[in-house]
Amino acid sequence: MMTALIHRRMFLVAVASTFACATESGELPSGVPLASPHAVDDPPQFSDWSAPVNLGPLANSTGADMNPTISKTGFSLFFGSDRSGVFGIWVSQRAGVSESWGPARPTPVDRANQPTLSPDEHELFFNSARPGGFGAQDLWVARRHDKRDDVGWQNAVNLGSDVNTAATELGPGLWDDEANGTALLYFTSNRNGGLGGNDIYVSTRRPDNSFGPAVLVEELSSPFNDSEPAIRRDGLEIFLTSDRSGGADLWVATRSSVVDRWSTPVNLGPVVNSSFADGGAALSRDGTELYFHSNANRPGNQGPCFGELGPCFFDIYVSTRSKLRGSN
Repeated sequence: MMTALIHRRMFLVAVASTFACATESGELPSGVPLASPHAVDDPPQFSDWSAPVNLGPLANSTGADMNPTISKTGFSLFFGSDRSGVFGIWVSQRAGVSESWGPARPTPVDRANQPTLSPDEHELFFNSARPGGFGAQDLWVARRHDKRDDVGWQNAVNLGSDVNTAATELGPGLWDDEANGTALLYFTSNRNGGLGGNDIYVSTRRPDNSFGPAVLVEELSSPFNDSEPAIRRDGLEIFLTSDRSGGADLWVATRSSVVDRWSTPVNLGPVVNSSFADGGAALSRDGTELYFHSNANRPGNQGPCFGELGPCFFDIYVSTRSKLRGSN
């Protein structure tokens, strides 16, 4: 039994590591339409991130619970879990932002991981190796009519050959430029033409809701594994998972306006990151809650764990910060 658990743990760490281009003028890469350069006059300022808190035994399980995405209201949290034996998308709900997360339940989106909600919450993007794709893992989208029905997802549709390749595509993050009416899909791929390992790419949504050719986001990528981008609502802060300093950690980059290049990513530091694998960031709408997965043996971990510190099966945690000043 222990040998099987160790093999499963090794597989999950490998999964986390796996999951885990701009012009010199500073403009967005070719193929991404330019928005009006609306620099924020009073950009939001935040406190430091708090120590992470486990979401508890109703949301987490003794399986691997990973890659959360949170609804606009903050009342629904979708994530990947293998608690049923195969990875699929599960959802936990709470009655208010100060309440605890309730029992997780499965959605119809099976054989899937790394979900992300669209800003209007009618779409759920995810990666899957299900039949009908172009490679080992592809990006897909499922839709629902009623955004209050967290299990009302219809059959998923592949995002097509402008996004997906014969390589692996993972970790989607959709961001709407509300001022310009443009939607950008950031995601991870290990296709040829990158800087090495997994890199960050971006694709622009067309008027017919399809996605255009993907472009490398060079400043967020490295010769190592860079994955799972999550963008703040105003487009000025992006979180990603990277092993550029060794193990998988959470990193953050910023910019002054949505047409500027991203800054060089900075590690979130030892308060948030552990000596094990941390990643799969999701940011609340107001930017004050950071959800992510970790296989460290932090307080509240549901296990099982291997050793006093871990690694453990992945659980989902939340770190918080306060808004000090700035735009809403």
